[in-house]
Order: sequence, then structure tokens, then C-alpha cells
Amino acid sequence: MTPAPSVVWYREPGPRVRGSRPLDSGKVQAPCIVSLPDGGYRLFYTGVGPGKPYAACQGYILSAVSADGLCFRAEPGIRLAPQPGHPHLSLRILAPTVTARDRGRWRMYFEARGPAAQPTAICSAVSSDLINWELEEGVRVARPGGVGGPRYMPLRHGGGRMYCFESVFGSGGHGPGPADGGQRVAQRIVSAVTSDGLHFDAEGGCRLPDRQGPLDSAGITAAQVVAPVVPGGPWTMVYSAWQDLPPGSTAPLHPSHDAAAVVSGRSDDFAAASIAADLAGYRSRIFLTRSTDPFSWDPGVCIVEGDGYGADGIDAIHAEDMSLVALDDGTWRMYYAACDRHGHWCIASARSEAPPGFRAQPS
Repeated sequence: MTPAPSVVWYREPGPRVRGSRPLDSGKVQAPCIVSLPDGGYRLFYTGVGPGKPYAACQGYILSAVSADGLCFRAEPGIRLAPQPGHPHLSLRILAPTVTARDRGRWRMYFEARGPAAQPTAICSAVSSDLINWELEEGVRVARPGGVGGPRYMPLRHGGGRMYCFESVFGSGGHGPGPADGGQRVAQRIVSAVTSDGLHFDAEGGCRLPDRQGPLDSAGITAAQVVAPVVPGGPWTMVYSAWQDLPPGSTAPLHPSHDAAAVVSGRSDDFAAASIAADLAGYRSRIFLTRSTDPFSWDPGVCIVEGDGYGADGIDAIHAEDMSLVALDDGTWRMYYAACDRHGHWCIASARSEAPPGFRAQPS
């Protein structure tokens, strides 16, 4: 293993995107940044609000554009919405990750959610303009307990690797999935590889286990891996993890795990109910770790955290689900979902102090 260095990231003032319209006034989270071929950036993110396409909908993919990566303009309409006729993605689409294909086309992978007892899965859609997306049939990555928070990394010789979280239910790491009513005992990072972008083969084992310290006691939500600067150098993983409730505390059941709420249509209050759970004592932070072995990682050092309950700052309570982009001067900008003490979620950003020792090119 290679110890994680002391990498300094400066949080940039203000939000990059905040809820500003009926489509996203309830909650904004899970960003994905894309550098555009002709310059500028498009930021994809998950939103929900009273303008949602149907009553039970819990979230969909929206977008905003920017010339400088700091000032974003929300684009009208929904990029990709859940499909009520497909149980595995009938309620929510979130956490997009986008990669370029051949002949000017793009593919988006995303976490798909259906009813509470349905394991989450990773699905995909394609586009030729990054605005209009066509859902691809089937599931790209699935595991019994559910997967999500995908981050796709192209590989140098073709194909790519998908990093995502895997939820594990029951005891001993091999228990039942959510449909069996088991308790989640882990939410860790796993990976799968593909040669064609559609068919993925799971890679054995776990890339990064969760619950390795007091700041990571409720599971990892996403991890992005980037290649070394020089061949043979260390790989870098940036990931987000949640801290569990303080001892003796209780939290309301999150509405995505409340089958009655989904069935009854109470999801008009989905955003408010989910934020109430978010603010029940949980915290989330962003970490960085390095390894000479891209299949095995030690817990990292915290690089973004707010000041906690009662404190100010747009990320006082939560900082999670980051997306990185390389800048022209060799530094990096990180976009992430942030939540303040009032329960207002937005997309924030931070910038590395200096070139952090990893590169944007495929491995």
C-alpha cells in the first residue's frame, strides 16, 4: 500500500448548482461533471421537486452548463427520468457517470431504484448530443444486495472498469438482500470490467471495505479511481463515506426504504422525508487514498468535511458523491453534493492546492 499524502483541497465559495425551479427545488445531489468537446462543462445531477413527471417519482437526471466551471446555468427539461413500466428503475435515477463512445456518442451509467424490496442496480443510456438520452434495455451491473453510486473509468487498451458500492445484507457478508428483510451490514466498493460497455464481469473481492473508522461507520456511497501520473506509480481513489448516528440516537426510516410510502403515493413528500433522515445525526465526508495495487486499498484521509451540526457552511453536515475534472494548470476541481444544517442540498466544489499526482488519461 501507498500511504495517502496530505493533499489540500480548497472549498470554493458558494454553490455551483442549487435548487431553483419546480424540477429541483426539493433536493439536488449526486453530480457528474463532463468537459465539453468545444469547451466549457456540463454538470449532470439528480434532482427532485414538485415539477416531477409523476407522483411517485423520487428523482431524475437534470443538467446545467458553464463556460468556466463555476457559474452554471440550469438547462430546461429532464435528461433522463425513471420508467414506471420497468420495476428496477420505476422510482428514481441518480448518481450519473458519463463516458465518451465512438463517433461522437456518449454513454451514461446511473443508479436505478425501484420499490423498497427491489435491489438497486446500474443501468445505462446513450446520447449523441448529451441532451437527449435513450435508455438501453437491461441491467449493466447487479448484485443480490444492490449496487449504486457508479463511477466509470476507461482503460487504456479499450473497455473500462466500473467502481460502485455494493450493499450487503444479513450476517457474515453473505446474507439476504433487501427483499428478504435483512439488515444491511456493509456498503463497500466493488468493481466490474467490460469490453463493450454493455456486458460487465464482476471482479472478485472488495476494492475498499467500509466501516474502517469512526468517520466511516455507515457505508461508502461512491468512489472514483484515477490512474498514476507515471507507469508504476500509485493509483488514487477519492470516495465518500457516511458516519452513523450517535449512540442512542434514532432516525426516521428513509422514504426509499419505506415500502408503504412508495405504494401509498406519499412520495409527494419524498424530498422532505429524505432530508429529515439526512439530518437525524448522520454525517458524510470525502476521503482520498492511494495504492500501488488498484485492487486493494487502505482507508484514506479526509479531504472535505463540514463543521457539523450547529455550524454554518453549505457542507456543514454532508459532503458526498464527488466527481472530478482535470484543469489546464494541472490542478483538479471536485464537484460534490453538500448539505447544510438547515437541510438545503446543493452542488459545491473544491479545488486541489497543486497537481495531486494523478492524471485524467485512461489507465
